[in-house]
Amino acid sequence: MIALLTGKIAHKAPDYVILDVNGVGYQVFIPFSTYYALPAEGGTTTLQVHTSVKEDAINLYGFRTQQEKELFQLLIGVSGVGPKLANSILSNSEPSELSESLVSGNIARLSAIPGIGKKTAERLVLELKEKMKKLGMTAAAPGTAAAPPKAEIRDDVLSALINLGYKENVVQKALAELKFPEDATVESLLKQALKKLMK
Repeated sequence: MIALLTGKIAHKAPDYVILDVNGVGYQVFIPFSTYYALPAEGGTTTLQVHTSVKEDAINLYGFRTQQEKELFQLLIGVSGVGPKLANSILSNSEPSELSESLVSGNIARLSAIPGIGKKTAERLVLELKEKMKKLGMTAAAPGTAAAPPKAEIRDDVLSALINLGYKENVVQKALAELKFPEDATVESLLKQALKKLMK
């Protein structure tokens, strides 16, 4: 069971990273909160890892902190929430915001996340409210990376949001309304797009 990986970033995308560990490339799925904090490709990073074992696949999910990993594991412990959905939840909400939503019972905010209906949101609050109080998550500052060309940035943001469950036409509309400054990055546009989509 893999619990921790340290290596060089061979490739990174908003939803996964390929980590070169002594010549072996591990594909690790990550939430946006972890993506924001990663160094540029070629840099070295350490990820806390949860290994998901199924009959037909072994998937790795990576996180920048032990607290994020614990939050992910709490989420998948809730009936009806698998690793992919838990990753999507963390991508749509910073850990501190998610914790606040669960503690305050903000069903509307949780229901706005793709894949989460009202019943699932209520179940999350019921099962995790007290555990969130003990976990005490806090948000960390995002990392920075060199900006790729604009068209590539837009495509990465579009792909990442569609993978999270948003409809392509809805994402296209949200992206069309965003400001696209010269120094735009995937991270900054993802944050802007998610704010629009979560309204």
